[in-house]
Amino acid sequence: MRYMATYDLMESFRNANQWLGASALSFASYPFFSTVPNPAFSWMAAWGEVTERTFQRMVAKPDWGIRTFTCADGKDHLVNIETVVEKPFGDLIHFAVPGREPMPRKVLLVAPMSGHYATLLRSTVKSLLVDCEVYITDWHNARDIPVSCGKFDVEDYTLYLVDFMREMGPDTHVIAVCQPAPLALAATAYLAEIDPKAQPRSLTLIGGPIDPDANPTEVTDFGARVTMGQLEELMIQRVGFTYKGVGRTVYPGLLQLASFIGMNGERHQKAFTEQISAVARGEASDHDAHNRFYDEYLAVMDMTAEFYLSTVERVFKGREIARNAFTVQGHQVDMGKITDVAVKTVEGTNDDISAPGQCIAALDLCTGLPDAKKASHVEPGAGHYGIFAGKSWRNNIRPLVLEFIDANSPAPKPSTAKKAANTNAA
Repeated sequence: MRYMATYDLMESFRNANQWLGASALSFASYPFFSTVPNPAFSWMAAWGEVTERTFQRMVAKPDWGIRTFTCADGKDHLVNIETVVEKPFGDLIHFAVPGREPMPRKVLLVAPMSGHYATLLRSTVKSLLVDCEVYITDWHNARDIPVSCGKFDVEDYTLYLVDFMREMGPDTHVIAVCQPAPLALAATAYLAEIDPKAQPRSLTLIGGPIDPDANPTEVTDFGARVTMGQLEELMIQRVGFTYKGVGRTVYPGLLQLASFIGMNGERHQKAFTEQISAVARGEASDHDAHNRFYDEYLAVMDMTAEFYLSTVERVFKGREIARNAFTVQGHQVDMGKITDVAVKTVEGTNDDISAPGQCIAALDLCTGLPDAKKASHVEPGAGHYGIFAGKSWRNNIRPLVLEFIDANSPAPKPSTAKKAANTNAA
């Protein structure tokens, strides 16, 4: 399947379904049909509306949608998204709030490169923006990156994180969500040995597969059931002629989306059936719960083939992170070199992607870190999404993470500023 023809065929299939939806909506919305008592035309229009939107959003990068922010002064401040470091495969961006005093907590949120855009963490960003200066890794869609930019695998990803941490400085608190947790741990250990002054103050790992074999799930056990040759033959394709990355070998986002949906097919089928019914009854809206979720969930991006394959081979099959045998450009990364960076793990009891036990394995790897700088939390009843963006995150986990950050931050300096005179005083 490693040919442009199959990549373009998937895009043609997506285009055709979007066109079918648009055609059904246009035809069934013809004014004359409103006089016909048969509800078939209303259902046809509803099916067309849902279908067109479904296939249209698969190729559109969602907007962050964070426009303004109400600060402690009671005023609404604009939120500017500023690029701090620009690289071919991903940028470091900052959610700047002009007019607000810089927040003492400086957080680097490491977004997954697992088929979705960094905007998947939109609600996480918004919740942290209240109390922190928030930075995030904004990974690029591989289909838009020219072949001339070279490769990008797990070692390159790790070095990107190293560069981002160096740019932000030693007062940074890193929060890695899901897939990047093992590589964020490796990047921290790499800095601990190569450039100790650039280490972050704390590292929080949320639902990441540090040791996939600690408690295997259907997702993490996938690598054990297939060979690398099968993966390369079945999953890897070349970007077609309509994108800047023409000829680059990738794991297509559309192919991964099919895998995502296949894991919970009945649930997604029910969701779309209910949405079509809601549209037909006139009860749906542009930003209802269904559209808010699927506008993000269906927006997928391609991963470079070398990143996908090296992740499966080295993180899942070879368990290089779990065995403390990971190398970066020939350099052996030793997790035991982490001696000053506080490390916290967060897991959910109902996480069906990175099950409890996989992430907390990081603490055993940090043999040089005193117990006082280690922490863990297992959230009862929480699934994978809930531990970083759902109700469990908002109500329980976020406060614990902020407490952990504060416990590993320097004491605030006493303010020397004089209070303004109260002109209303008697």
